Amino acid sequence: MSLAVKTRELSKHFGDFVAVDRLNLEIETGEVCAFLGPNGAGKTTTIRMLCGILAIDSGSAAVLGLDLKRDSDRIKNRIGYMSQKFSLYEELSVAENLDFYAGLYNLRGKDKKHRCQEMITLSGLEGREACLVNQLSRGYRQRLALACAIISRPALIFLDEPTSGVSPSSRRAFFDLIRELSLEGTTVIVSTHFMDEAERCDRIAFFNQGKLLALDSPTHLKQSVLEGILLEAEFENPLSMIPAIQTLPGVKECSVHGRFLHILADAEYDPNALESNIKTKTRIITPGLEDVFVALARKRESR
Repeated sequence: MSLAVKTRELSKHFGDFVAVDRLNLEIETGEVCAFLGPNGAGKTTTIRMLCGILAIDSGSAAVLGLDLKRDSDRIKNRIGYMSQKFSLYEELSVAENLDFYAGLYNLRGKDKKHRCQEMITLSGLEGREACLVNQLSRGYRQRLALACAIISRPALIFLDEPTSGVSPSSRRAFFDLIRELSLEGTTVIVSTHFMDEAERCDRIAFFNQGKLLALDSPTHLKQSVLEGILLEAEFENPLSMIPAIQTLPGVKECSVHGRFLHILADAEYDPNALESNIKTKTRIITPGLEDVFVALARKRESR
């Protein structure tokens, strides 16, 4: 197994605040790995350390086989990085932005021209080469930002919440581009708070309060983390029902999902017994990633 990223006890502090707490992480070459978690969970700080933007306080990391402390400059030449703010020049055209970034990576002559055209085709920007960036929709700016980030053919690309503020259709199209990169052998690490995006990744790294809670495929996480059966029940005021339900024998966890409660119970639990206690119908459901995250966070809290 070839690893694109390997960390050992990687940590970062800002004063008394622990942003990343002893992170042990291994990401395989060519996979798409999602960093998933709420704001402040440590996703962006981890990415910025792995890119060499932030210094490591303690621990170690290897990126593309290079030591992050000793070989930071060499690593930067081999990776791509795209933030949610899109590092584009808005007064320049699509073609001029690509030409500028190609020049930064020392692409010249025919190779430069060919690579810029490849990026226009890959990102679906044909016919918009002369458009100024400030005239593009956010979805097209997103595609252009990705094209600029990968124009040097990086072996590893970091995408820090790249789909914030774009439409669902644009998010889907963007992830189609990410999958194409992965099929070509590029390793992609993408931070997100969208569960549907994480579902499309090979593996998910769940972050919370600076800690890594789990790292596995979406399917395996759902199968292994939640032990028992998951039931759903609808209430007018679901929050008010949680204390009573959590005290029922066989009930392990209970969480709010809009007007519904998701109730995790022992595998042999009888849903009819629950219905008689809460006076409403239930149904057995397939766990979602939200359920996985709730279970992981509560396990961490109980330690």
